[in-house]
Amino acid sequence: MIERRAFNTLGAANHGWLDAHHHFSFADYYAPERTQWGSLRVWNDDTIAPGTGFPPHPHADMEIITYVREGAITHQDSLGNKGRTEAGDVQVMSAGTGIRHSEYNLEPGQTRIFQIWILPTERGTKGPAWGAKPFPKGDRSGRFVALASGLPGDDEALPIRADARVLGATLKAGESAEYALGEGRHAYLVPSTGAVEIGGVKLEARDGAAIRDEPVIRVTALQDAELVLVDAA
Repeated sequence: MIERRAFNTLGAANHGWLDAHHHFSFADYYAPERTQWGSLRVWNDDTIAPGTGFPPHPHADMEIITYVREGAITHQDSLGNKGRTEAGDVQVMSAGTGIRHSEYNLEPGQTRIFQIWILPTERGTKGPAWGAKPFPKGDRSGRFVALASGLPGDDEALPIRADARVLGATLKAGESAEYALGEGRHAYLVPSTGAVEIGGVKLEARDGAAIRDEPVIRVTALQDAELVLVDAA
């Protein structure tokens, strides 16, 4: 099963400083058929104006992965962590028992991010944590690479406390990559850039594809493409 969710059908809210598009129900956008996909709860496509951002606010019991598409995001939290994550790189925050954080675009131009929330395996059991890591796009050329993961064997990925994996790939036009999806699992794929085809379904940039009951996901690039894929219980 592959369900295309076209970008122009997503929830949207333009706050001036923030132009947000929601693949799943979020804030004032509610779509009963799009509340979550397995343990994947939120996938927001955010464009943040320069010199603005999300002021300090709390979270608990959520794994929050930020994939920077353009520009950079500067993080600060109540644990004392500070960090700047650039385009193509990833940061993760395990909210755990509770954390306050801010995310600002301190760059001269706009910043674009995918903000992905995944439900943790356990709630209210561990303290919060944060981490960031560069992932050179050349290292994921023609293949999916784990960027953040709570699954065994993903030692190079940023750790999350969820039965899930966030992956990235870059494909040249005409190139294909495959990913084996376990039985009963849920996948959600979004091309950050470019256009791709999966099982006869075409996706344009920033479209989503909800996938299940597909033992092997085979993605073929119709244009040079940058992909983000979540595999969740």
